[in-house]
Amino acid sequence: MIHDTTIAAPATGGGLSAIAVIRVSGPDAFTIVDKCFKGKSRKKLSDHAANTIHFGEIVARDTSIDEVLVSVFKGPKSFTGEDTLEISCHGSVYIQQQILTVLYASGAVPAKPGEFTQRAFLNGKMDLSQAEAVADLIASENKASHELAFKQLRGGYSDQIKQLREQLMNFAALIELELDFSGEDVEFADRSMLKALVDHTLIVINKLRESFALGNALKNGIAVTIAGRPNAGKSTLLNALLNEERAIVSHLPGTTRDTVEDTLVIDGICFRFIDTAGLRDTKDEIETIGIERSYAKIKEAEIVLYLFDTLEMFQSEVENDIELLKDKTGSTKLIIPVGNKTDQLHKTPQEQFKELNDVSWISAKENKGIEELKERLHKYVNIGFTSKDETIVTNARHADALGRAASNLVTVKQGLTSQITSDFLAIDIRAAIYALSEITGQVTSDDLLAVIFGKFCIGK
Repeated sequence: MIHDTTIAAPATGGGLSAIAVIRVSGPDAFTIVDKCFKGKSRKKLSDHAANTIHFGEIVARDTSIDEVLVSVFKGPKSFTGEDTLEISCHGSVYIQQQILTVLYASGAVPAKPGEFTQRAFLNGKMDLSQAEAVADLIASENKASHELAFKQLRGGYSDQIKQLREQLMNFAALIELELDFSGEDVEFADRSMLKALVDHTLIVINKLRESFALGNALKNGIAVTIAGRPNAGKSTLLNALLNEERAIVSHLPGTTRDTVEDTLVIDGICFRFIDTAGLRDTKDEIETIGIERSYAKIKEAEIVLYLFDTLEMFQSEVENDIELLKDKTGSTKLIIPVGNKTDQLHKTPQEQFKELNDVSWISAKENKGIEELKERLHKYVNIGFTSKDETIVTNARHADALGRAASNLVTVKQGLTSQITSDFLAIDIRAAIYALSEITGQVTSDDLLAVIFGKFCIGK
């Protein structure tokens, strides 16, 4: 892919900083920067070796704007695959604007959001899933999201998809070859081998699809809802987890009438804690709305901390509440019982609630058991994130494409069982291949590219 324009934009964030980097990429990158860069060596930048850095000044109409360092990258061995220069200047916003003005006057055009990465994709430096990983890497705010994005950027996930696609392509070619000899009743594609390939591909694809729930949560933060009856200490627990006065605490029941949210990173994994209104029957219209929102948040959460007051509740009530939560929000959701106010009990909570299993015992007010609860949350999530070699899908677009590929392969499998003709098998296999190709960008549309790269920052 050859571009006839040369683009320029800041590659560093806006605002005052010690240094800033302005990136220039395109066929005329050297010519444009040479017009305004006066290096100490007096040589043209194009005469310097690739991957070298040169000191000099950016000059406009014989007036020096700033002393800079210019890094030289020559295509195709650059990020974009084109001739690329990076100008490191002082971080003054005024200086950056002046340098950009000179570059635009010399023939460069402002880069669009994500245009540098888009050129890298179009020039074959990375596939589409890797390009999307660049944006995820920039946006990563914790260890887990960083590891997921970096692994995808290195191409392991792409290689897996490409391998599946290639295997299906080989069979599709053989089946379509049969169509050329339809009158001779020949069979080039072994149906038993095709069935084995479809079964294997479905196993891999479905495993990737199942990983999306975990991957999306790790990327955006694990949603943890704190639920329970009024005055159980939910707001106090939220404040204890965050180690700040985030929610209003009162001895009066029904104080929390809407959800309160905040995030906390526990050993590299981001959790989104949500304090909810106390669950009870009430005639108060505003509190009723708050309780309805509580159930909605509980349904959305990956984990529910069911908090109960060990001083006020019996074991049977706790068990009934947990069953009610399961009925209203789904039986497969992880619900962790958390017994609060244990510092005020006259005997151990294990003695008082003998038959209640897997309970975390805490005193939110006294900050007892909070660290153990955090460790339990992290351990639960980390179980699904233990294997460094396992691919985890984090992108909703990819999950959708995998779903369509799986659906088409199920149709292929049914067709093999019912012994349908080669032309129909070929159609369904091609549809599965097309869906997989959308993930890596081997087939795509301009509209899709505009949406994906439009979310990037300007200089990337």
